[in-house]
Amino acid sequence: MPTVLNPYLGFRDNARDAMTFYQSVFGGDLVLSSFGDFQASQDPSEADKIMHGMLTTDTGMVLMGADTPNSMDYTPGNTISVSLSGDDDAELRGYWDKLSVDGGSVTVPLEQAPWGDTFGMCTDRFGVAWLVNIAGSQAAPAS
Repeated sequence: MPTVLNPYLGFRDNARDAMTFYQSVFGGDLVLSSFGDFQASQDPSEADKIMHGMLTTDTGMVLMGADTPNSMDYTPGNTISVSLSGDDDAELRGYWDKLSVDGGSVTVPLEQAPWGDTFGMCTDRFGVAWLVNIAGSQAAPAS
């Protein structure tokens, strides 16, 4: 089995909502395990929080996420983005539309980029930054 790299998103008390939302965007199978399922916390208020969530799409994308335990620091930040790239224009625009609406915001509009692709950046309603790049014809080299 090859080594794989998967984005793993941390949340505070809303991992279930976030991961369910991402399933509505990307489709696929979502498996959610709570702290209570594995008796992984002595804090009764954490029983229903998500200890591990994993979304696996039909196309092989994997997105993981979990609630941060109360005993751990949680400081949301802008130090990570999730990138979606490929050449399926309709699929990627569909993801963009779902991620950037309903509480989301557009950072960079999805439009033709200098390198010839269509590119945009947005932040979804859970504060996660997304980059979308739709492959296009290569931009002509500068002369």
